[in-house]
Amino acid sequence: MFKKVANPKSARFYVRFKPDEKTLLSEQAKKAGLTMSEFVRKRALGMPVRGRDMEKAINELRRLGGLQKLLALQSPTDGKLYQGLLKDIVAAIGKLEKEGA
Repeated sequence: MFKKVANPKSARFYVRFKPDEKTLLSEQAKKAGLTMSEFVRKRALGMPVRGRDMEKAINELRRLGGLQKLLALQSPTDGKLYQGLLKDIVAAIGKLEKEGA
């Protein structure tokens, strides 16, 4: 059997919104692929709002960057090619992170 773990997010904070404000927040949260609570929490705490899709894309780029690094180390003759690709991957990650900030 699984042991029940207490939710670390137990404090509540109630906020009132106008209906149109709530609709706007709901649309933004849905667009980011987050729940309304996750979206509002991140915005209120000044954290970057990155949707699940963006996080997946960044993680995939990091994985590909690791593979490029491995290839560059294993193939010194093609190292410059792989290093160029790695720079492009790092730049793409930076751009995505900047967009989500």
